[in-house]
Parts: sequence; structure tokens; C-alpha cells
Amino acid sequence: MAKLSKQELREAILGDESLSDDVKGQLLDLLKTPTFGLVWEEKTEDVIERLRDELPILKEVKERAIISEDKAAPNHVLIEADNLEALVALTYTHAGKFDAIYIDPPYNTGAKNWKYNNDYVDDTDAFRHSKWVSMMEHRLVIAKELLSDEGILVLTIDDYEIENITLLLDAIFGEDNRLATIVIKNNPSGRSTVTGVSISHEYALFYTKSKFATLGRLPRNDKQIARYKESDEQGYFEWVNFRKHGGYKEDAPSMYFPIYIKKDGSSFRIPKLEWQDSIKEYNVLEEPNSNEFISLPIDENGRPRRWKWSLERTLRETSDMTIRQDRDKQYAVYIKARMKDEGMLPLSVWDDKLYSSTEYGANLLSSILGGKLFDYPKSLYAVIDSLKVAHVKKDSLILDFFAGSGTTMHATMMLNQEDGGHRQCFLVTNNESNICEEVTYERNKRVILGYTTPKGEQVAGLTGNSLRYYKVEHTPRKHTHENKMLLAQAMTEMLQIKWNAYDEPERFGSLRVKPRYMRYFSGDEDVLIIYVPEIIPYIVKEIKAMDNGKKLHVYVAADGNYAYSEEFGEVIKRIELASIPSAYYNAIKSILPAPTEEKGEYVPSEEDEELLAHADKHDFQD
Repeated sequence: MAKLSKQELREAILGDESLSDDVKGQLLDLLKTPTFGLVWEEKTEDVIERLRDELPILKEVKERAIISEDKAAPNHVLIEADNLEALVALTYTHAGKFDAIYIDPPYNTGAKNWKYNNDYVDDTDAFRHSKWVSMMEHRLVIAKELLSDEGILVLTIDDYEIENITLLLDAIFGEDNRLATIVIKNNPSGRSTVTGVSISHEYALFYTKSKFATLGRLPRNDKQIARYKESDEQGYFEWVNFRKHGGYKEDAPSMYFPIYIKKDGSSFRIPKLEWQDSIKEYNVLEEPNSNEFISLPIDENGRPRRWKWSLERTLRETSDMTIRQDRDKQYAVYIKARMKDEGMLPLSVWDDKLYSSTEYGANLLSSILGGKLFDYPKSLYAVIDSLKVAHVKKDSLILDFFAGSGTTMHATMMLNQEDGGHRQCFLVTNNESNICEEVTYERNKRVILGYTTPKGEQVAGLTGNSLRYYKVEHTPRKHTHENKMLLAQAMTEMLQIKWNAYDEPERFGSLRVKPRYMRYFSGDEDVLIIYVPEIIPYIVKEIKAMDNGKKLHVYVAADGNYAYSEEFGEVIKRIELASIPSAYYNAIKSILPAPTEEKGEYVPSEEDEELLAHADKHDFQD
């Protein structure tokens, strides 16, 4: 039998009436296997199976909150959870909001450094790579949705999975959206291998999801700054050759033109030129004088390059040009290169001693916590510089869902201290071996409050920061009325996170706030949550009397998508209205696995019926 094409196989499968629709679907999925790229055997996870029956909810552990006296302090968030469940919850609160995601996932070395379904994965596991890739794929797909259009994902990895993760990231984000692969010398002393090579580096991969993102710059070091020795009324500069080293004539023919230099190097001039568009070059209208020679941007190999500036700019800025001897002792045109405020382009290899994960990772962590409580923490300064290259702005939101020892939050607070920024960091980690409580939380608590090193040195706290601690709890996923009302109540603290609104006034206008009927929060935004729709007329009356210029976010507990827009008709332009929990369902339905049970009927519980029966007493009023 002749070999069938994929299209012929597809038609044969669809036309076979002996196959069920489910079987046909699975066979068609097999035909989608790419001919180039990463292929792995899909492995399920316990957490995915749990998500078929339960929805994750973020619940604050209030006794662990560290609240700054500065009311304007950024609220950092630490979530103790399986990171897949936390990412599902954050899809509702922060989809498209994170300007940078920095992650340092397990490196899958085979040394039992991570678990899959509660079992350590070692080098004897035949599906070690498939499990790791499957685990990463589930999380990175959601991470992409959490990135803003200008956001950048930074992922650090070593040689064990560099090829696999690069192909996976290419598939999820697009190869064209791979911005950089940077080699970081994180282990100056090296790590010996059986092959006879001492490994001293890891990789940082930078990806975006859109054309709007650009990499940031790094500050210049002392050696680079020292190059700018000259100064004028505009500041410091250095003289650099006018010929562009990285460009050629064919790239920009209008930037290739002659300059006449006096043979004694005393001056230069631009001859009269006329652009000929038909042949894409200048016609020279005057010859050099006998005491002049022609200078063109031709390199030492005789290849025509181009000047750094256009002809128009050259004629306009001749005061920033001069004649100097180049390295071959020949006279050439030089221009003033000024030190730009935004810093320098990051190199593809980072080898500063500050990137040592021993000195500024493990040893720094020990100085904060004492002893050795965590293996292989990142260098604080490697993370700081990675965030700078990820172009985080002063008000950026930053996420790390493989938080480990919490270096990313520490780095965020250091950046805020450096430039007066208001960045917020979200960390996610599980609490295996009490890591979240005893390392991640405790480290950043001490960084905020200050600490004493084992040597007795006092380190001042970064007190202009607040930290809030959350755990993931679960509510049933089945769509009964009782479950929906339970989820609506449970969403309250997620709405606080969503709008960064943590102050809870006792009154909403003239109404006394009673949590049984409503909750009211203020902060970056104002949020009102209504659990009993019968009170809406009283809420509308208060909104009409208010005039604070801020749009109010109103959430109403309801079985469906209807958020009582008609009842709010008089003030609808002054509010943003949504029903809960449907807002949560709608935000996350595309990333959830299929449920194990079908949708149930809406059956009010006795408690719900009792609450509605007494709503007309209006005991939320004075």
C-alpha cells in the first residue's frame, strides 16, 4: 500500500464511521505532531486532576502581614501554593498586567531536586525530560497570558535542559520573540563533570509576546565611565571614530560620502554633494584641494562601510567633530560620543564577580537567615540586572512563580531603594520542607524590618515596603447555587489583590458596612462587593451622593452573568460593574482542564434562603 499523505489520513479518519468522535479527535491530534521542534510525551499532574473538581482561591494569612507605616508603600505578595494553582488565580486578578516575569525553575539535573506528583525525579526516570517539559509547558502557557504587551519573561537554566526549554519557549512565545540568550558566570570556581569540563555558567533567556517590548540597559561600570575623560558645556564625552563599525554602505548608501581632510590634520570639510536617487549614491560636485585628501568610511579590509551620521546631521553638528590620528597613525574624523543616561546595551556574557551564586546567593542568604537553609539561591545582583534588562519601570509589576528563597522580591525592593520606585513583586512557591514559611517569607521579612548578621553587623531594613502572605484554598468547581455563593464570598480577598485595595472603611457613604451584606475597600482603586442584591437601591443612593472623581468597581454576587445593570442604571457611568463568581469563571475557563462532573442545578442552601429572607430588614443601616 502506498504511503498516505497527512491530508489523506485526515480524510480517511473523518470518513471512518466505525470510529467514535472521541477516537477520531485523538487520532487527528496525533497528526498535529510538528515536523520540527520539541516533541514530548504528555504527562498529567495531580494538581491538574485537582483542578477538574476544585477552583483555587487566594486567602490571606493576616498575622504574617508586614505593613509599612508609609501609606504609599508598595504591597508585595507572597503566595504559598502549587504554582499552577496560583497562576490560575492570577489569571483572573492580573492577566496582562505583569511587566516582568523572572523564574528559575528546577534544572532537572537528575539529582532529585524537584518532584512530580509528590515523587522526586532522578536520573533513572525514563520520562525525566518529558515530565519536566510537560510541567513547564502547563505553566509557561499561562505565564504568557499574565505578561503585559511590553512585558518580558526571564528564565534561567543550565545545560541539562537548555535545548528543550529554548524550543518550548520558541513554540509558546514565537522564535521571533526571543530577545536574548545571556551567559552568566555564576560559579567562578566551576562545577566538575564526568566529561572533564568544569561548568561555571548558566543561561538567562529573555522572551516577549509582542513587538512592543524592548530590552533595557545596564549601568556602566567604573572602567567604562572612566573612558569619558573629556568635557564641554554639555557634559562628559569621549572621541570615537566617525566610521561605523557594524554597518555597511549597502545598508545605508546615503551615509556613505567623502570628507576632505587637510594633509596636516588641521581641519576638514564636506564637499558639495548631490544625491542621485537612480543609483543610490552622491555625485561629488567639487574636487579636493592639493593640500587635502579624501576620507571615506572604508575599513582595513577595503570594504565600504558607512559613517555614523547622515549627511544632514554631519553638516549640522560639525562642532562635535574633529580630526585625530587613528590606531594606524592616519588622520581620520572623530566625533564626540556622550555617556547616555539610560546606560549601556547588555553584553551576551556576564562575568562580574557580583553574579557569583556562592558569594551573593548562598553566603548572602546565610548572613540574613543564619545557617544553610536553601540550596543554590540566585545571586541578588544577577537578578537585579536581569530585571533591569527586562526593562522594569518604576511602577512595574513583577512575578516569580518559582520563588525559592525569594531573591526576586529582595531584588525588587533593592531597585525601589535605588531609584525611588514603586515596583510590586508577586512570589509563588510551595511550602515543601517549610521553604515558604522559613526561607522565602522570613528572608523578605528581615530585609524589610532589618536584621543582624551572624557576625553581629546591623543591616537596616527597607521599611518602605509592605508584604502580604497568602495561601491557596479550594472551592468546589461544580456549578451549583450553593457553590457559586461560596465562591463569591471567597473571592473577596482576590478582589483586594486585583485592585491593590487593602484599606477597609467602616462606612460606604452614610451606610455602615456590614460584611454579611457587603464589603468596601479603598486603595489604588475603590472596590464594593455586594453579597445581597436587595440592598442595591441603597447603594445607588449613596453613589449618587458621592463625588470623589474615582470610578467605583462594583461586584454583585449572582448565579449568572447578569450584574444588575438595570438596577444600577442611574449611576452606571460612574461604576465598573461585574457579577461574581462568573467573572472568575469566565477569566479562567480557557486554561482549566475539563471538569469531571457536568454542571449541576442551582439549589439554594438553607443558609442562603435565610439570608435572603432577612435582607428586607435592612440591618446594614444605622
